[in-house]
Amino acid sequence: MPQIFRRRANTLARTSLAAIILLLGGLSVIAAGIVRSSYVTEVGLPRTQPIPYSHKLHVGELGLDCRYCHTAVENSPFAGLPSTETCMNCHVQVKVDSPLLEPVRRSYKDGLPIQWTRVNHVPGYVYFDHSIHIHKGVGCVTCHGQVDRLDVMVAARSWSMDTCVECHRNPAPHLRPLDQVFSMRAPRQSNNSETGKLLAQMYGIDSPAKLTNCSICHR
Repeated sequence: MPQIFRRRANTLARTSLAAIILLLGGLSVIAAGIVRSSYVTEVGLPRTQPIPYSHKLHVGELGLDCRYCHTAVENSPFAGLPSTETCMNCHVQVKVDSPLLEPVRRSYKDGLPIQWTRVNHVPGYVYFDHSIHIHKGVGCVTCHGQVDRLDVMVAARSWSMDTCVECHRNPAPHLRPLDQVFSMRAPRQSNNSETGKLLAQMYGIDSPAKLTNCSICHR
């Protein structure tokens, strides 16, 4: 029976197969890099707001507590965004003629809420509750970074699954005494910190196996 393919066809087939595997692997690496890039996650990218609110000024210099604007953070899944009335508590006396605050004054006069731009998002199929994290001693800076240094608010972390799982597998380094949860300057625990381990036991979260159960975030 005559030979249909030349012997070099075997080499060509093996080379082509290896090239396809390498190409697919390379494309997978590139795709993973794009998904984790700031272009997709928007980590570190400034978000334009209807009013140029500076956390650096209000939190860093004036010492405003997070809860003054984010009033629901201790009792609700959603931290809450400041109402116009909250802003006007100060700005009926401070910078009352500033053109930058005209949207606030107009909102107060018209009774229409300020349309703040969300900075941090989790997908709709993920359940996240701010209040439980606050009551378990997770500091604001753990997720939101040093907002007291930001003139323009940015997302400090990528809200992918591995971000949450990383903390849920080893929560102790991220825990604080409850009176330091809202502090911008409280020190972070080390990975082997005895304080972190004691806090985990105190808060009843010393079993990472429970925290990594799928039903915790996907309900």
